[in-house]
Amino acid sequence: MIHVIIAGGGPTGLMLACELRLHGVHVVVLERDAEPTKVVRSLGLHARSIEVMDQRGLLERFLTLGQQYKLGGYFAGINVPWPDRMDTAHGYVLGIPQPVTDRLLTEHATEVGVEIRRGSELVGLSQNAGGVTVELADGTQLRSRYLVGCEGGRSSVRKLLGVDFPGEPTRVETLLGEMELTAPPEEVAAVMAEVRKTQLRFGAGPIGDGLYRVVVPAAGVAVERIPPTLEEFKQQLRATAGTDFGAHSPRWLSRFGDATRLAERYRVGRVLLAGDAAHVHPPLGGQGLNLGIQDAFNLGWKLAAEIDGWAPAELLDSYHAERHPVAADVLDNTRAQTELISLDPGPQAVRRLISELMDFEDVNRYLIEKVTAIGVRYDLGEGHELLGRRLRDVRLKQGRLYELMHGGRGLLLDQTGQLSVTGWTDRVDHVVDTSDELDVPAVLLRPDGHVAWVGDDQQDLVNHLPRWFGAAVS
Repeated sequence: MIHVIIAGGGPTGLMLACELRLHGVHVVVLERDAEPTKVVRSLGLHARSIEVMDQRGLLERFLTLGQQYKLGGYFAGINVPWPDRMDTAHGYVLGIPQPVTDRLLTEHATEVGVEIRRGSELVGLSQNAGGVTVELADGTQLRSRYLVGCEGGRSSVRKLLGVDFPGEPTRVETLLGEMELTAPPEEVAAVMAEVRKTQLRFGAGPIGDGLYRVVVPAAGVAVERIPPTLEEFKQQLRATAGTDFGAHSPRWLSRFGDATRLAERYRVGRVLLAGDAAHVHPPLGGQGLNLGIQDAFNLGWKLAAEIDGWAPAELLDSYHAERHPVAADVLDNTRAQTELISLDPGPQAVRRLISELMDFEDVNRYLIEKVTAIGVRYDLGEGHELLGRRLRDVRLKQGRLYELMHGGRGLLLDQTGQLSVTGWTDRVDHVVDTSDELDVPAVLLRPDGHVAWVGDDQQDLVNHLPRWFGAAVS
């Protein structure tokens, strides 16, 4: 039997598949589209997703094809310089189009043995105590121990499960596309600079090969979710910017709304949800793709532990307990950003106030760490300030912390040399080393890099290990 079927071959599904394969899990990814999409819905990776790639030894692939930026404007387009002293070794945004991210993750997934079936659409599912049966559009049936829906905001898995998806429907819609413009580059830049003084939902920037990525408010909310025509796009450009720039030869055109919804449950028996299947929100701050990758990073090792048979009783349910509040916070900050880009007098007054507050370094850093997800702290109970936070990459006497995490195992970083993980060595690595950047005697890290324990007492460590790594093996 297949261990896990993943519906959806985008960044969330592919990242989850790669995480599962680290632990020998048999994974099949079902992707509805026969060919990879050219639509660029996301433009890059934030700091926490960059850390995730670094923790798994994938970062160099992304750095080679991406561009590092430290630009302001990631919170509601408020152009405040990038903050100093961020709690990360990767204090930048990595500009990389989503199709490139998809390709890199697909290549890695193939390398580690993930089976990807394109042109396979899930249309039905049923489950019992032994596993999940899925039905495909061609009538084929597959059986697996678990199923994870990662197929976007219109998730068939979520709908078939009957999981409620409460929130707000789309109120405003935006057109997005890549096309050629006959207007001179200096004219495009001048018009964009003027229009964006007030309308932050407008933009036109060169992306190479004579193409521009163009975004413009739509006239209203479309009844059907079909791509706009070039003429509709040009009409909205003229209405917003006073010119259509001679737009022609589009490579692709799309539309997106500001619907904001969060699944009530991330798990129903043997079926789970991740990425946009679990949450949708406006693209402000560029958080959507990153949120999905981080869902996968949280879920992968927990689901693998369940399949391997050593997971503690509550481990798989901790996925919902930890990631649902994170998504709720993202929805709230995108709601706030949506208000702050409104042209109405009230929101504009609040925007001016927030802009003043962001001149304070602590406020600026707090908001950017929220958008980039390095401020996330899971509720693991009372304890040291590091507890529940992911640990930044720190330099050790013998290398870097993240270089030690490529295998997706737990890790005890022991600066005392007096501790032991005997009984858990099949799940937890014990590294005796020191770092000038870490002012604690020892930390126990989960496979996702979040701190599960801090201290120097062996018995206290033994008391905490079973919560995340199951019973000791004699």
